[in-house]
Amino acid sequence: MTQAGAMAPGGETGGMQSGGMQGGGTIQPGWVRITHWLNVVAVLILVLSGWRIYNASPIWDFRFPKDLTLGGWLGGALLWHFAAMWLLFCNGLAYLVLNLATGRLRRRYWPLTPGAIVSDFIAALRGRLGHDDLSHYNAVQKAAYLGAVALLILVVLSGMAVWKSVQFPLLRELMGGFDNARIVHFCAMAGIVAFVAVHVAMVALVPKSLRLMITGR
Repeated sequence: MTQAGAMAPGGETGGMQSGGMQGGGTIQPGWVRITHWLNVVAVLILVLSGWRIYNASPIWDFRFPKDLTLGGWLGGALLWHFAAMWLLFCNGLAYLVLNLATGRLRRRYWPLTPGAIVSDFIAALRGRLGHDDLSHYNAVQKAAYLGAVALLILVVLSGMAVWKSVQFPLLRELMGGFDNARIVHFCAMAGIVAFVAVHVAMVALVPKSLRLMITGR
């Protein structure tokens, strides 16, 4: 990606009605900015508390440094995790509904083709994609944002399969059983962390994108 945005799902750098700014020169409408920052809080809490939960029963032969975890102990981490889970679920649902209701999802992410993704990715590697128009998504950004949304949905579904394994047997089996659901949940989390790391790097390269997610302009 060559244009910085903010974290998914609300982390967009555009909000244009087909080809023009929204009223008053606003690129990012208020509801996008609000859902974005709420999502930042939810994801941060989920990841840090999730690392503490993982440490209590690791899948692989490693643990996260205690200073990078949240909750202090397993019970405390679970409380933080469940609270942030509901924030992520409600906030994400509101974001998706508003995107669909306003037609923003179609305007901002389509069309998107594999050829366009490859072309823009090669252009990015060559330094030929500009940063001037933050109201426009290139194909790599579109794919990354849609991928982040898919990862967030997957992390919620796999989390439900782990948390309520008995109550949702079909979901558990779709994940390959309880143990595999834990692996899916961890891998989805790792994908989200990787997405966030790239996003933070892009914001550092294009600082005005951070102002955009605060002021909308």
